[in-house]
Amino acid sequence: MTGLSRLSLNQITTKRWSLPEAVQGCVDAGIPAIGLWRDKVAETGLARSAKLCRDAGLSVSSLCRGGFLTAAGPEERRIALADNLRAIEEAAELGTDTLVMVVGGLPDGSRDLPGARRAVADMIAELAPHAGDFRVRLALEPLHPMFCADRAVISTLGQALDLAAPHPDAQVGVVVDSYHVWWDPQLPEQIARAGREGRIASYQVCDWTLPLPADALLGRGHVGDGHIDFRTLTDQVTAAGHTGWIEVEIFNQRIWDTPGEQTLRTVAERHLAHVAPAV
Repeated sequence: MTGLSRLSLNQITTKRWSLPEAVQGCVDAGIPAIGLWRDKVAETGLARSAKLCRDAGLSVSSLCRGGFLTAAGPEERRIALADNLRAIEEAAELGTDTLVMVVGGLPDGSRDLPGARRAVADMIAELAPHAGDFRVRLALEPLHPMFCADRAVISTLGQALDLAAPHPDAQVGVVVDSYHVWWDPQLPEQIARAGREGRIASYQVCDWTLPLPADALLGRGHVGDGHIDFRTLTDQVTAAGHTGWIEVEIFNQRIWDTPGEQTLRTVAERHLAHVAPAV
């Protein structure tokens, strides 16, 4: 189905599946790419994971995730730096040029939000040259403001672009994730800016559904089930020059409990109905 030619399954959407199961599921569903998660890659083994994707003819759209760059102490910072250097090398071996970066929240006990953001900038400056050496791009992902304290001290696409600006666009880009940025009144201008600056490394989609669950992290829905205007958003991302993968990333316990084959059928149907017409 040519309408699926840019669709990628982010592996978290079928969380119960192992990496081999997710690879086979994509092949069976006609989905040509997969976004991998480091824990699933570790379960399977790095070399075997790369081979499974190659042998199946799947592109690896991204690796999730690096980041958590706001560690307070020198030892914690050293550990975070080493882990991110490894993640860059893993991404290269898996054949993807995109390492998604969830930058981290406030350190335990801290209220110093500007300081945490400075720590992120400092760590990116250390990591970016290594990423360039491996032809991997650090894809900075702004998260919805409700995750600012614990997951990401950057909340808007504009903030992510400001952090990326000092570095070559081949080394540092941004993620446009519908769930996290759809609310931003400056979003059209910032998507256009990201296009002008060559920074769009990844476009991820899922919907904002209500009511939010007790664990807000699990509040994402299938495209078309919620409040996001995907035609307009995809038009904006396309006009900004993004021609890469469109990755479906859903955190939702009900969807995780659904048989993976059924989830992939829904993913493909919703992509054809709501996203593909705008690309």
